[in-house]
Amino acid sequence: MLITHDTRCALDAVVALVNTAPDRVRDGDGAEDGLATVAALTDFVGKNDISDVGVLAERDLVAVRAVRDRFAEVFAAPDPHAAASLINELVAAAGTTPRLTDHDGYDWHVHYFAPGASVADHLAADCGMALAFFVVAGEQERLRRCEAPDCGHAFVDLSRNRSRRYCDSRTCGNRLHVAAYRARRKEAAG
Repeated sequence: MLITHDTRCALDAVVALVNTAPDRVRDGDGAEDGLATVAALTDFVGKNDISDVGVLAERDLVAVRAVRDRFAEVFAAPDPHAAASLINELVAAAGTTPRLTDHDGYDWHVHYFAPGASVADHLAADCGMALAFFVVAGEQERLRRCEAPDCGHAFVDLSRNRSRRYCDSRTCGNRLHVAAYRARRKEAAG
């Protein structure tokens, strides 16, 4: 599956957005929202190179959290029909307006949000379309959650054989492999 630069950026942004949600399984009872303030949203926008965003306000924070919740449902969707329905709702509500652009030194690519759109509509349109490409290609199963019992982060499995199980093999995957190794050694010794 060919993934263009703009689609990859949108995929990275939607994964980062979904992973800002507080998760009691992952973070315990004191789970904090990664988008607790307008300043946190501003930081998120900067880190993810979200273009064409003006001054952010509390209403933007509320709207982005609502979009984040809908995207989390896409990652949990049991089948392509459910994922497609959720994505269609997100993209339609954003008032999608495809347009070609070549801003900030990038080659020509498509933005799906309307000029002057809110940051929530921007995310819903561009990230929704990036996820839509996976459903269209029959690759919805690549939209996953980490299998580590204490994690659950969202990720997009871009491995050739669709075998990725953890959000990060150096942290979650390695931690579980080390734990399994230690358990085997303990059992063999005892």
